[in-house]
Amino acid sequence: MYSWIARWIFLLWDALLIFWAVVAMTTAPDMQRQSSESRFLQIAIQVVGFWMLFGSTHLLRKTVLSDRLLPPHTDVAVSGLVVTMAGMLFSAWARLAGGHSRSRDAANQQEDKLFRNGPYKLVRYPIYTGIIVAALGTAIVFLRAECFAGVALIAIGFWLRLRIEEEFMLRQYGEEYARYRSTVRALIPFVY
Repeated sequence: MYSWIARWIFLLWDALLIFWAVVAMTTAPDMQRQSSESRFLQIAIQVVGFWMLFGSTHLLRKTVLSDRLLPPHTDVAVSGLVVTMAGMLFSAWARLAGGHSRSRDAANQQEDKLFRNGPYKLVRYPIYTGIIVAALGTAIVFLRAECFAGVALIAIGFWLRLRIEEEFMLRQYGEEYARYRSTVRALIPFVY
């Protein structure tokens, strides 16, 4: 493993967390909240996913999941770093485009409006898309099966969250959101 690339990966994720913490301070209060049980399930799945992405190797040693899929190669690792950065930038762009009304939870906000600008023209949940892409880029850097399994868990957690948000959005925006949903994919442009 090329340690300078791994250091950059960890620095990028730390920077994203700091960005999210600062931006979260400007988030409007929730009007609707999902149940604590469903929220716990989503968070638990994603915590396990990030744990597998970053730090589970010492516990999964000598299992199929801990195996490196390919030998380390600088070009592959640099490509993963670029994908990680692209995903994070896309996610941050979406967060900034959403203004003060984007929630930390699957909930609608006071003074909320339906965003269809910037990254919201490409996908309905660009923050989730960006984080999933960033996680995939990180998995490409480390090239371990457990990392890719972690990406899958992170995506499942966002998919569960997305399903609840869809209900909130339909309740708040009705037909306007139904039209938006029929023309813009949830996570992957032109696919899903």
